[in-house]
Amino acid sequence: MAQSFPGGVYADVPGLCRVATLAEIEAQGWSLNPGRYVGMAIDTDDGLDFAVRFEELNEELERLNAGASLLQDRISESAAAVVAGSA
Repeated sequence: MAQSFPGGVYADVPGLCRVATLAEIEAQGWSLNPGRYVGMAIDTDDGLDFAVRFEELNEELERLNAGASLLQDRISESAAAVVAGSA
């Protein structure tokens, strides 16, 4: 946060904070939802290749989904065993 407010002085920061006037708030139907006023942060280039990172994340999601499926099968088998054992 200190980088957003050098010297401890307040400044509007897109995507973080902004001073809104009463007229602006009234125009928004008195909504205090911050997203209506602060806007979006300006994107900066983080040096990552989006396509490469997206593929990595997609592969991780596929691994996690496969693991979740195995766990779901084990839970179903365990529940069936409990039901069969109590009959």
